[in-house]
Amino acid sequence: MSAIASERLERILPTVERPGRYTGGEFNSVVKDWVTTAVRLALCYPDVYEIGMSNLGLAILYDLVNKRPSALAERAYTPWPDMAAALRRAGLPLYSLETHHPLADFDVVGFTLQYELNYTNVLEMLDLAGIPLHSAARSEAHPLVIAGGSSTYNPEPMAAFFDLFVIGEGEEVLLELLDLVLAMRGQPRAELLRRAAEIPGIYVPGLYQVDYDLAGRVLAVTPSDTGVPERVTKRIMPCLPPPVTRPVVPFLDIVHDRANVEIQRGCTEGCRFCQAGMIYRPVRERRPEEVMDAVEQVLANTGYDEVGLVSLASSDYSQIEPLLEALVRRWAPEHVSFGLPSLRVDAFSVRLAGMVQATRKTGLTFAPEAGSERLRAVINKNVTEDDLVQTAEAAYSAGWDRIKLYFMLGLPTESDEDVEAIARLVHRVADIGRRHRGGRAKVHASASTFVPKPHSPFQWLPLADLDTVQRRQRLLHERLRRRGVQFDWTEPRTTLLEAALSRGDRRVGAAVEAAWRGGAVFDAWGEHFKPALWQEAFAASGLDMHWYASRQRALDEVLPWEHINVGVKREFLAAEWERATSGEPTPDCRDGCQRCGLLEAFRAERKAVAKGVWQCP
Repeated sequence: MSAIASERLERILPTVERPGRYTGGEFNSVVKDWVTTAVRLALCYPDVYEIGMSNLGLAILYDLVNKRPSALAERAYTPWPDMAAALRRAGLPLYSLETHHPLADFDVVGFTLQYELNYTNVLEMLDLAGIPLHSAARSEAHPLVIAGGSSTYNPEPMAAFFDLFVIGEGEEVLLELLDLVLAMRGQPRAELLRRAAEIPGIYVPGLYQVDYDLAGRVLAVTPSDTGVPERVTKRIMPCLPPPVTRPVVPFLDIVHDRANVEIQRGCTEGCRFCQAGMIYRPVRERRPEEVMDAVEQVLANTGYDEVGLVSLASSDYSQIEPLLEALVRRWAPEHVSFGLPSLRVDAFSVRLAGMVQATRKTGLTFAPEAGSERLRAVINKNVTEDDLVQTAEAAYSAGWDRIKLYFMLGLPTESDEDVEAIARLVHRVADIGRRHRGGRAKVHASASTFVPKPHSPFQWLPLADLDTVQRRQRLLHERLRRRGVQFDWTEPRTTLLEAALSRGDRRVGAAVEAAWRGGAVFDAWGEHFKPALWQEAFAASGLDMHWYASRQRALDEVLPWEHINVGVKREFLAAEWERATSGEPTPDCRDGCQRCGLLEAFRAERKAVAKGVWQCP
């Protein structure tokens, strides 16, 4: 099929909200010759344009693929419901932004799965594209439909809809897969998938069989084809790929509307609630000279005046202070600001923030996670109340007016006393602010509900009782009624769905499809979330949301994601849960290897290891 004629789009775009989401043509977007380029990839983000355009991982892959003369990458995002309806009325398929070719015309359609509540958006995009929802229903005429991202570390709930999953970091494996697609053009789809499964880091769910016991628990996930690995080990980049220095600049305001440079990947702190800290190991740092050069280029190529220094833990970057000194010295005269998206709770972080917000103090964000020191010991969050008090003193006395504090409710072993401790802590911070800044001082406290995620030390534990969570939300709301304090929290019913999807097995895909067919889309958006519809979808599929979300699992139970190997041993995760029950700390990996299993799993890839950081030449 040829590209969609512009006049057909021009008839519908004036009828929808924010038509700039659907036009393409942004500065730095890459348009290659469709006819002469050998292999074509559509990179899809299953959320609205403003969210998807803020995703650095997608930008990295777009840049890498388009640097190859033989390949092109174009983008697509989930159309807002008004645009989806307009496309269906006009009989137009979902298309790429760069050349307006239908997604069904690409060789590979790749999705980034970062959040479980986006799963129905995947089905919406496939349906709008005219691509069969199920892998088993696709023929040689259809593109290969693949996925990567953090949610694929438990790929089973979406297994029916994808031909394959890329497990781990995709920079190398995606290029290897595109080479294979090109080399096997014209050969049977089944043979292509079998060959793809031989590439390290690729999981082809159709080549694996799932067995269940009489209680419905997973007995085993086993290969049904010779030559397929029993466990699929994640791919890692031993060293960070070149930074993106010519990103697409959107026409519209997006969630993170700035240039971004990744300074570090991974985290060594070992928080027990944090899936990212486990699946993104090991830490790899970009050299300061490379960061400086990347900032120089990205500013010249975009016109932005703000750069985010991206990392899971920005203040843990080993040379963060001299790096910031150099960046500020070079760019402050040109009024360029720098963002540190993740800071430790300490006065050092305040000093770092002061370096980058010397003239424009926009506010500081910290994540104590829990209110009491007892509960922070359970989750291995090495922050004391004195740390937070000293941080607040340093921030307000240095001229900041606003501090945002992130907490979680529903953490393992949480009690009402732990929740009361959140309120006391927020009041202490507010009192410090009032003493230093008077009526201008603000504290914004946010409490999300904790979801035990796969491949974390709490993966065996149930989601907290939601009635109890709601009662504790109300308790906090009452305790934090005071001038200068804002408090918000997450909707517990979305938490229940997130937990059921993230901890589900292959059968959960039937509920995802039933919910989508019933009208579920944009479930992460409060105005579109339909909890009753989801309850009906699970029930119609013979499944119970609470059985997946709220059930304690035995340490010896086979988990639905057991066949996905992130390098961190099950024994280490179980030992971490045991340490949590006694509040025993686990030191930061930078202070010495904690024997999680990662170094043994990836011994061939590592260049050298020192203090928990994978050192690159």
